[in-house]
Amino acid sequence: MINLILFGPPGSGKGTQAAKLVEKYNLLHISTGDLFRYEMGNNTPLGLEAKSYINKGELVPDSVTIGMLRNKVEANPDVAGYIFDGFPRTIPQSEALDKLMAEMDQKISKLIMLDVEDVEIVTRLLERGKTSGRKDDADEGVIRNRIDVYKDNTFPVYDFYAQSGTSVKVDGMGSIEEIFDRLCAQIDAIK
Repeated sequence: MINLILFGPPGSGKGTQAAKLVEKYNLLHISTGDLFRYEMGNNTPLGLEAKSYINKGELVPDSVTIGMLRNKVEANPDVAGYIFDGFPRTIPQSEALDKLMAEMDQKISKLIMLDVEDVEIVTRLLERGKTSGRKDDADEGVIRNRIDVYKDNTFPVYDFYAQSGTSVKVDGMGSIEEIFDRLCAQIDAIK
């Protein structure tokens, strides 16, 4: 199986590229945002637990998020692998994901980081903000803060997987097709 972490700052193109990779490689795209919306929207036990934290203004514990990931993975055993998008965001989440993979006798094949310059991220998100309806995509100050949070809090995940030789950077600049070709080259090298 191919188990990927598609990694990069907000606006780096993870969602766009994940959709193309899913189609080409028969992978299941697991977005934590989608998981939360599904679990909470269907009032599952984990969704209700997540809501209880969110309603108090607290962060949802990693154990709840991992439970949602486990449910999604176990419900889709016949795929060729997984693309994790938006998770892990911290070292403890990385360790929990590795543990989940080990329990399934699998491992993360590769963390692929879309490397995009900050100025391009700002441009992309401001453009996306014109149609997305997301307030956090329409304010340059908020966008720059999101980039800083990514660098400070999330980027260490890249280094965590680099220790095992699993992390790789891919140039995230250029056309969607050019970036896709670079990603495919990295994935094809796994097989």
